[in-house]
Amino acid sequence: MAPGISERIASVAESATMAITAKAKALRARGEPVIGFGAGEPDFPTPDHIVEAAIEACRDPRMHKYSPAAGLPELREAIAATTTANTGLACEASNVVVTPGGKGAVYAVFQVLLDPGDEVLLQAPYWVTYPEAATLAGATSVVVPTTLEAGYKVTVDQLEAARTERTKLLVFVSPSNPTGAVYTADEMAEIGRWAAERGVWVMTDEIYEHLVFGGTRFASMPVVAPEIADRCVVVNGVAKTFAMTGWRVGWLIGPAEVAGAAARLQSHSTSNVANVSQKAALAAITGPMDPVWAMRDAFDRRRRIAYRMLGEIPGVEVIEPQGAFYAFPSVEGQLGGDGPSTSMDLAAALLDDAKVALVPGEAFGAPGYVRLSFALADADLEEGLNRWRAWAAGR
Repeated sequence: MAPGISERIASVAESATMAITAKAKALRARGEPVIGFGAGEPDFPTPDHIVEAAIEACRDPRMHKYSPAAGLPELREAIAATTTANTGLACEASNVVVTPGGKGAVYAVFQVLLDPGDEVLLQAPYWVTYPEAATLAGATSVVVPTTLEAGYKVTVDQLEAARTERTKLLVFVSPSNPTGAVYTADEMAEIGRWAAERGVWVMTDEIYEHLVFGGTRFASMPVVAPEIADRCVVVNGVAKTFAMTGWRVGWLIGPAEVAGAAARLQSHSTSNVANVSQKAALAAITGPMDPVWAMRDAFDRRRRIAYRMLGEIPGVEVIEPQGAFYAFPSVEGQLGGDGPSTSMDLAAALLDDAKVALVPGEAFGAPGYVRLSFALADADLEEGLNRWRAWAAGR
């Protein structure tokens, strides 16, 4: 550790998904034929009408200046209206804070709600940023494991067993990164009622709300469990739905005191999200959804390809993902003997031997598994999985 680096920052791990993606890109730059399943971002360009709105905003001198830290008023109003229309959650612009990406929203929620010594319930597998954001708030992550056999879903009994007098916040995500699991409305309502009865806050991450497949329905916790609405913060953004990961526009929707505190925090950290990006986000959420449905159809096709082909790889066990664009197979059957002993070792071997980049489950609190994104071209998806199968068969 370099002299002078704070213990707080030194304790934060690098994002494993970003690290794997960077390594794959570096190998490709050296001429290696690497197929990367690491990054959680659509492989499509941002739809044209959104790009055109950004170009127009660039030419508007008003967009060259500071704007309110909580976001452009017209975007906050549109987020509130769209959220109500899409999910049934009643909210106003005053409940919305526009943040620098979904990660900015997660960071703000944790900073606003958590004090040192507070505990955060995380169901594993979890997104890699959640425990690090808790660490930055001085809080402790309490991991509640789930299994492939349980569909990667946590039960109220598990949550209750993990709860202590220090439990302040439950992180809930459906559809799930990294597993693709989607809770039913009834399952979600039961968890929401439990949290309300125990006085536990909930942050529900809804960034993949539009990416559900095969007849699966999305539900929002504060809608199906209104008891928790006054202790619930919704996190969302345009990154995944509209292929806008690089535009860095997310938001949180919460009770007035939470939104106000998050706006104050942002006023002293990032200030407003780039106005051009905000105008692009406004065009995204108020514009036509046809490009989104076309992307979703492609993800659905790739989901089915991935599920079928993963099931054909020796030593791999997988359930069909119902949302997002990830599969999270168990690789326990490929570990041990003369081969890799951990999923981290397996990921390293596949990258070295087969030029296939996966993210090991250790990064998500789930050793013995790997995450792969199927948000890549069909031909690359099939080639990468064929390489994995050939590697496994040749051991």
